[in-house]
Amino acid sequence: MTVAAASAVNPVLRVAPAAPAEAAAYFRAALAFHADVSDVAAALAADGDPGFVVLDSRSTASWDQGHVPGAVHLPTALIPEQAERLLDKSVPVVTYCWGPGCNGATRAALALAELGFQVKEMLGGFEYWAREGFAYETWEGAARREADPLTAPVDAEDCGC
Repeated sequence: MTVAAASAVNPVLRVAPAAPAEAAAYFRAALAFHADVSDVAAALAADGDPGFVVLDSRSTASWDQGHVPGAVHLPTALIPEQAERLLDKSVPVVTYCWGPGCNGATRAALALAELGFQVKEMLGGFEYWAREGFAYETWEGAARREADPLTAPVDAEDCGC
């Protein structure tokens, strides 16, 4: 069946896929803007400087509930007045907020980029950090949940992607 014929019955192909070169350019660009939770965790766990700083853009109440160890806390609304005092423009910043249903990390990344920072957004946010079983800090101390088998490999070091 041709793509044209399939598109008449298949909503996935109603709009034809992009040409391979266009798709490659799009996905290459997406990787310039995003990092996933597992890659951020692996970079932070490795010996030495990961080469970036993690920024939690949520409220203080949310930060206290749980945050990535070593992250800088800077709510999005305060970025214009405090980012240049707290962050080094020569070090890339990886922003996160609650999770995939929240665009707070996107707004924080935009605010930082407009100030001249190199920035990526951590896909999945704090929700997937916790769901994948990575340690986090709360106002009461360190915490960790069992990895959710729907979001993280159970019997492997990584998902293989």
